Amino acid sequence: MELQNISNTCTSIDISRSSSLAQENLSKPQRIRNKSVDLGDNLLYSEDPRVIYINDPRRTNDKYEFTGNEIRTSKYTLVTFLPKNLFIQFHRVAYLYFLAIAALNQLPPLAVFGRTVSLFPLLFVLCVTAIKDGYEDWRRHRSDRNENNREALVLQAGEFQMKKWKRIRAGDVVKIHADETIPCDMVLFGTSDPSGLAYIQTMNLDGESNLKTRYARLETASSIFEGCNVSGLIRCEQPNRNIYEFTANMEFNGHRFPLSQSNIVLRGCQLKNTDWIIGVVVYAGQETKAMLNSAISPSKRSKLESYMNRETLWLSVFLLVMCSVVAVGMGLWLHRHKDELDTLPYYRKTYLRNGKENGKTYRYYGIPMETFFSFLSSIIVFQIMIPISLYITMELVRLGQSYFMIEDKHMYCSNSGSRFQCRSLNINEDLGQIRYVFSDKTGTLTENKMEFRKASVYGKDYRSSNLRDDVLQDDDIRAVSSRWKLKSEISVDSELMDLLHKDMAGDERIAAHLFFLTLAACNTVIPIVSKDASSGHVRSDSWGEVKAIDYQGESPDEQALVSAASAYGYTLHERTSGHIVIYVNGDKLRLDVLGLHEFDSVRKRMSVVTRFPDNTTKVLVKGADTAMFSILARETEKDDQIRQVTHSHLTDYSSEGLRTLVVAAKDLTDAELEQWQCQYEDASTSLIDRAAKLRQTAALVECNLNLLGATAIEDKLQDGVPEAIEALRQAGIKVWVLTGDKQETAISIGLSCKLLTADMLQIIINGNSEEECRNLLTDAKTRHGVQPASRKNENSKRSNNPENGYLEIPDEAKSSNVLQPRSGKEEPDVCAPLALIIDGNSLVYILEKDLESDLFDIATSCKVVLCCRVAPLQKAGIVDLIKSHTDDMTLAIGDGANDVSMIQMADVGVGICGQEGRQAVMASDFAIGQFRFLKRLLLVHGHWNYQRVGYLVLYNFYRNAVFVLMLFWYILCTAFSTTSALTDWSSVFYSVIYTSVPTIVVGILDKDLSDKTLLKYPKLYGVGHRHVAYNLQLFWITMIDTLWQSLVLFYIPLFTYKESSIDIWSMGSLWTIAVVILVNIHLAMDIQRWVFITHAAVWGSIIITYVCMVVLDSIPIFPNYWTIYHVAKSPTYWLTILLIIIAALLPRFLFKAIHQNFWPSDIQIAREVEILRKVT
Repeated sequence: MELQNISNTCTSIDISRSSSLAQENLSKPQRIRNKSVDLGDNLLYSEDPRVIYINDPRRTNDKYEFTGNEIRTSKYTLVTFLPKNLFIQFHRVAYLYFLAIAALNQLPPLAVFGRTVSLFPLLFVLCVTAIKDGYEDWRRHRSDRNENNREALVLQAGEFQMKKWKRIRAGDVVKIHADETIPCDMVLFGTSDPSGLAYIQTMNLDGESNLKTRYARLETASSIFEGCNVSGLIRCEQPNRNIYEFTANMEFNGHRFPLSQSNIVLRGCQLKNTDWIIGVVVYAGQETKAMLNSAISPSKRSKLESYMNRETLWLSVFLLVMCSVVAVGMGLWLHRHKDELDTLPYYRKTYLRNGKENGKTYRYYGIPMETFFSFLSSIIVFQIMIPISLYITMELVRLGQSYFMIEDKHMYCSNSGSRFQCRSLNINEDLGQIRYVFSDKTGTLTENKMEFRKASVYGKDYRSSNLRDDVLQDDDIRAVSSRWKLKSEISVDSELMDLLHKDMAGDERIAAHLFFLTLAACNTVIPIVSKDASSGHVRSDSWGEVKAIDYQGESPDEQALVSAASAYGYTLHERTSGHIVIYVNGDKLRLDVLGLHEFDSVRKRMSVVTRFPDNTTKVLVKGADTAMFSILARETEKDDQIRQVTHSHLTDYSSEGLRTLVVAAKDLTDAELEQWQCQYEDASTSLIDRAAKLRQTAALVECNLNLLGATAIEDKLQDGVPEAIEALRQAGIKVWVLTGDKQETAISIGLSCKLLTADMLQIIINGNSEEECRNLLTDAKTRHGVQPASRKNENSKRSNNPENGYLEIPDEAKSSNVLQPRSGKEEPDVCAPLALIIDGNSLVYILEKDLESDLFDIATSCKVVLCCRVAPLQKAGIVDLIKSHTDDMTLAIGDGANDVSMIQMADVGVGICGQEGRQAVMASDFAIGQFRFLKRLLLVHGHWNYQRVGYLVLYNFYRNAVFVLMLFWYILCTAFSTTSALTDWSSVFYSVIYTSVPTIVVGILDKDLSDKTLLKYPKLYGVGHRHVAYNLQLFWITMIDTLWQSLVLFYIPLFTYKESSIDIWSMGSLWTIAVVILVNIHLAMDIQRWVFITHAAVWGSIIITYVCMVVLDSIPIFPNYWTIYHVAKSPTYWLTILLIIIAALLPRFLFKAIHQNFWPSDIQIAREVEILRKVT
C-alpha cells in the first residue's frame, strides 16, 4: 500500500555538489592537495533527500522541481545561435581587434578601404567558423531528437503502454525487455528472474563490455509475481555524477530496506540475458548520471600558440611604431605646408567652387586631429600585420593533420579493432615537444589480461603447469574436470590438484578447500552457463552433457581467480543477491549470502559473510597484503610461521612482476554474527555517511582472520613496450610510471620493459611520516650529489649534449654521406644513472608539505621514476609537480578511470582503448589501441606536426609583414597620406585567396624526413625540445629577411619606372603580382616533399592571382580598369618581376647554402642520407 505520512526529517548524502567540485578541481591547473586517498568520503551532506512516490509521478513532482526525461546536448537554438556563437568566437582577442578595425573604417575621415571590403576578412572567418559550429550543432539536434522520440513501456491506468522517452517522469514505472536500452535511471522493482537478478551491459556508459549484475529486492521482486499493487516510496540522494555509488531507502508494504548501486540501472545501459525488468524512475533527463557525466574534458592550449602570442605582441609594437611614424610625418608635413593647404587638392581648408558648398570646410580638421586620424588610418591600412588568416589556417591545418593521423594504418590495433582517435584539434604540435611521459602500468604497459600462475596455500608454494590426462588418474577427477569447459585454458599444479581431490584430512586440506572456496565466492563475477556443442566427443555419462561456462566481471583479476578456482574443481555456477551455488568436485554447494563488503580504496579488501549448509557462518576475505597482514590472527607459532613463509612467497611473486592477493577466512560465533547483522542493517539503510558506517561494520568481522594463502596473477607486457620505451628514452623523453601496484611488482615490470636497467642506482623513498620522508629525501640528495633546481638552469636550457639524449653528429660525419644510428648508451658517467622509487604513502606527506622542491630536485636528476601504490589524485599531483616547476611539456597515458585526473592534468592526455572501459579515452586528447603506438605518435607525427606548424606561423608572419612593409614604404613616399596603390579587393584577397592555399597544403603534407628515418634515429625528436622550428631568434631572422625583401619589392619597380609615365594603379598591379610570386617562391624554397597537390597549390595560386587581377581590371567601374592589359605587354614588366625575385631571395639562398654546408643540423644531415640512399 502507499504510505501517506512520511517524515521529512531524514537526511541524505548529497554527492552532487562534491562531484561537481571534484570535476572542477580536476579541470583546473592548480596544486592537487589531497592528504587522504579516500575519494568515497569526500561528500557533502544535505537535509533534503529526494522523495519518489512509486507509480505516482504527479505527486512526486507536485512542485515541478524535477526535470523531465528530455535531453539536450546541443549548444544553440535558432534564436540563440547568432548571438551566442558570436559571443564565443569573440573570446579571441584578435577578432575584437579586427572588429575595431572594421568599425574604424566605417567612419568617413578614416575610410581607407571601401566600407564593404573592410568587413570581408572578418566576416569570412566568422562565417566559416559559424558554419562549422552550426553543422556540428545540427547533428547534435538530430541525435537529441531521435533519442527523445524513442518509446518505452510505462505503467499507465493499470497496464503498460508505449510512451515516448521525453514524456517519462520521475516516479513512473517502466518495463524494459531484453536488448533494449534503459531510458532513465531506475531502481529495479522486479525482473523476469524470480530471484530478482538482471544482467546489464554498461558499454554506452563506461565502455566496459562485461556484463554486470543488478538485483531487485526480494521484497519487491516477489510482489511483482504475486500481482500486488505497485506503490511505495523511495528516499534517495540528490542527482550526482558518481556512477559507482547510489544511496537510498525504499518503504514498501510496511517494510523499510536499503538500496545501493546493485539495485539501480542507469540510462544508456542495455538489458542482456534477461527477458524483462520493471523499474521505478528516480532520475530523468539531464539529472541522470549519464548526462551529468557528459561534460567534455577541459580544453587545452598549444604551447607553440602561446609563444605565437608573444611574437604577435612584437608585431603589434611594430604596427604601432609604423603608425606613429606615419602620423608624426603627417603632422610635420602639414605644419611645413600649412600655408599651401588652401590650394592643395586633398588638404584645402574650404571649397572654392561655386554653389551651396562654397566656403564650407573640405575634410580638414586641423593639424592635431589630422595627425590623429592619420594614425588611425594607418592602423587600418596595416591591419594585416596581425594575421587574422593565421587562426583559421591553423584550424584547417590541424584538421588535415588529424585526418592523416587517424588514417595511419601503422597505428591501427587489430586486437581490439580500434584505430587512432584525435579528440582535440588544438594541440597537435605539442606532440613534438614532449619531455615527460607519465604512464599507468596495468592495461597501459601490460595487457590487463590476467592469468593465474602461482599460489601459496597454507605456507606451501604451488606453481601452475600443464595438466595432462595422465595426471588425472582418478576417474572421478576426470569426470569433474570434463563437466565444465572454461572459455580459456587454465594450467594447474598437479600436486595441488591431488591435494584437493583426494579424500584427505588435516589442516592443509581444509585450508586448501577454504582457499579455493573463497576465490569462487568472494567476488562479484557473473557465471554464464551454456551448452557446449563442440564438446560432444567428451564422454561424461555420470554427469551428462558438457557445459561451457563463461565468467563476466568488472575486474579481470576476479575473472582470473574464479576461472582458476573452476579449473581446480570449485566452479561458481550461480549467483544471486541471496545465495551462491558452487560445484565443489562435482558436488553442489549452496551458500547463503548474509552480507557483502565490496572492495574500496580505504580497506583494500573484500569480504563476504556466508552461511554454510551445516549452519556454520564464515567470513571469506581477500585483499592486498598491506591491508591483510595487519588483521590476521597470531594465536599460535604455526600461524606466525605460515605468515612468514607466505610473506616470503609474496615477495618472490612480486619480484617476478606478478599481481598478488592474500586470502583469509574465519568462523563467526553467534554473538559476533548477531552484532554484525544489527550494525550491518543500520549501516546499509543509512542515508548519512553510509560508506564510512559500512567500513566500520566490516571491521567487526575482518579481524583475527586465519591466513589461507596468497595468489599470483600474471599481467603480460603488451607487444613492443620495451622497444617503445627505449626509443622514447633515446629521444630525450623521460618515462615515469605511476601505478597502484606493489613496489616489487612495479620494479619487476620496470626491468622487463627496459625502463629500469641493472646498472641504475635505486633511490627508494618509503616513509610513514613527514619527518621520515624529509630525512630520506635529504639523505638521497646528499649521497648522490643532487643540486637544487636553481643551480640547474644551464641544464634546463637543454643544451645539445648526450645527457639530454640528442643526436650526436661527429665532425667527420657532418659532411659525409653516412649517418650512423647510436645506441641508447652514452659515455659512462662518473656516477651511475639514478632511478627513484617512491610509494603513495610517502607522497601523502611530500605533496602536502614543503617537501615538493626536494622531491622535484631528486626526480629530475633521475633517469627513471616509479611511483607505487598511488591514488588517482596523487597521479595528477605528480604531473602537476613537473608542470609547476618547469616549462617542459608533459604527456599522461592510461586506460582506466583512475587515470582520468592524470590525463586531464597533463599538457597532452592519451587514452588507451583497453580492458577497463573508455573513461580514460573519453577524457583524453588522443586515443590509441596500445602503448607501442605512442612511439610513432610522438617520434613521427609529433615531429611532423611541430615542424609544420612552427614553419606555418613564421611564414604567415613573414607573408603579411612583407606586404605591410611594402605599403609602409609607399606611404612614406606619398606625403604620409595613407593612400594605397593597390585596389581594396587586392588587399583583401592577398591573405584570403592569393596566398592561403599553399600555406594550408604545406602545413598538412610537408615532411622534412620520412617516417622510417624518424623511427630509426629517435634522437631527431630533440629538435622539438630545443625549439628548433620556432623560437624568438628565428622570428627576428625572419623579420630581418622580411625587411630586406620588402625594400627590394618596393624600390626596384620604383626605380625601374621612375622616368616612365606609368600610372599608380599600374604600379599597384605590378606590386600585387610581384609580392604573390615572391612569397610563393619563398615557400617553395622551404618545401621538403613535393607531391602533385603541392605543385598545384603553389603554382596554381600564382595563376589564380593573375586570373583575379584580369577579372578585377576588366570591371569598368574600378579605377584600375584595363591596367593589367597595358603593363603585361611590356618586357620591362616581366624583367622587373624576375629581378625582384632574384634580388629579394638571393641573401636567403646564400645564407641557407652556407649554413647547411658548414653548420648542418641533425635534420639536414639525415635528409642528405635519405637523398643519397635513394640515389644509390
